[in-house]
Amino acid sequence: MSKIGFFGAGNMGLPILKAAVKLLGAQEVGFFEKNDTRAEYVTGLTAAKRYESEEALVKDCEYILFAVKPQMASAVFEKVAPVITEKNRFVSIMAGVTTDRIREAIGTKAPIVRLMPNTPAMVSEGMTSMCLSGCDADSAEAKFVESLCCSFGRVVLLPESLMSAATCANGSSPAYVYMFIEALADGVVKYGIPRDTAYILAAQTVLGSAKMVLESGEHPAKLKDNVCSPGGTTIAAVEALEANGFRNAILMATAACYDKGVELSKVK
Repeated sequence: MSKIGFFGAGNMGLPILKAAVKLLGAQEVGFFEKNDTRAEYVTGLTAAKRYESEEALVKDCEYILFAVKPQMASAVFEKVAPVITEKNRFVSIMAGVTTDRIREAIGTKAPIVRLMPNTPAMVSEGMTSMCLSGCDADSAEAKFVESLCCSFGRVVLLPESLMSAATCANGSSPAYVYMFIEALADGVVKYGIPRDTAYILAAQTVLGSAKMVLESGEHPAKLKDNVCSPGGTTIAAVEALEANGFRNAILMATAACYDKGVELSKVK
């Protein structure tokens, strides 16, 4: 019997699968993937076992991790429900799919751990939000999934009522950061800096600034103030950002992301 089996090995599922292999060993990790080309790629990359059917994976794995698109959830649940047993535990990274929906669809009283990871998990710098259903933070299930998440970044435990908000904070937000890096690079390319160099300057600055927030213990506003010399270039730039709605744009993006997450969570 394998420790954990994955339904899906896409952009988000694959980095977690790779982390599981590193943490547990390839013999403890399996996956189900219909596309032969993708399956061969995953097997070649990780040496994890490919299962030929959804049912075979569930029968042979203790933990079942749902890493498919939310719109595919119902089809997967239909395959899983008839073959689950008391030994199975469940983990989901499907955006907007609540633990209540999973529990109802597959008819289980087993622990369910819901995660909202992000794509920086690909470089072991992921940020994952986690909520629990049917177990507590001291349970074996919570500790196992926490250790898995820590193997590719950081993890925080939240109540499920805050998971839509967490999607805004860590799930979707890498896209905004990439847009910021691209825009900042465009801004200096205009003045003659080569594009490749511009991306390095912008990306490393974002990386370093984030590390300052995490490791210094200072409020982000204080760190910002430390860069803003009186009458200098930075405060002039901050003034322009404020005048052009920088903060409001982020707040509006967060609201749109949150509303969509709530909408998805209501889908049956």
